[in-house]
Amino acid sequence: METITINNQDASCQVRAEVAPAAKVDISHLSEEQKAALRDQLNAEAKESRINKRDAYEGLRAEFMHSVLDYLLTVEAEVKGFKQWLDKETEAFTKIMSEYGQVRKDDQQSFTITDGNFRLLIKTNKVKGFDERANMAADRLVVFLNDYMSKSEKGQDDPMYQLAMTLLERNRAGDLDYKSISKLYEMEDKFHSSEYSDIMQLFKESNVVEDTATNYYFERQTGKGVWKRIEPSFCRL
Repeated sequence: METITINNQDASCQVRAEVAPAAKVDISHLSEEQKAALRDQLNAEAKESRINKRDAYEGLRAEFMHSVLDYLLTVEAEVKGFKQWLDKETEAFTKIMSEYGQVRKDDQQSFTITDGNFRLLIKTNKVKGFDERANMAADRLVVFLNDYMSKSEKGQDDPMYQLAMTLLERNRAGDLDYKSISKLYEMEDKFHSSEYSDIMQLFKESNVVEDTATNYYFERQTGKGVWKRIEPSFCRL
């Protein structure tokens, strides 16, 4: 049972209402001042209960997210360390393969190394990017698109405007995405603008091959003779 005490300002007596959980309280004998005091007390208790629940939730959320972050950073460090170790060991083993005559040509960079039911596929590809002219082209394209949007009946909701602006987004390193910019070339006929064509030409002239990316793939042979890829990725689990 819960006891609620209400002070009566007009008299020295106190009104005590015995409140049972989930039970109705007869407040017909209370004055308006007493009813108001009862409402204020109940509202305060309800507010305190909400605050306690919120604090408990936020505490659990912080604990959960802290655990996830700690685990994630540990896994990230292990994967990064594994990648660095694999780069170094692969480079050394490639030299051994070359000396042993297992490399078809001197500039070969992609290999498949098999031992029993496990094999490692090493594949390289050229990573394309842009030089400083791409930044100038991007700035000009933003101006062009804003002008196009201001004249469009749909404004910012114009799908061509939205698509082009999305393709201009940069990655976490602040670089333009080669594949996204390539899709901008395909929109040249839709805009029918010499300015847009000039911007696309500037993008094309800024294309450069920046580096060679090396990717590793791991496969294990099952009992049926089928090679199954081992994917260290959430996307494949």
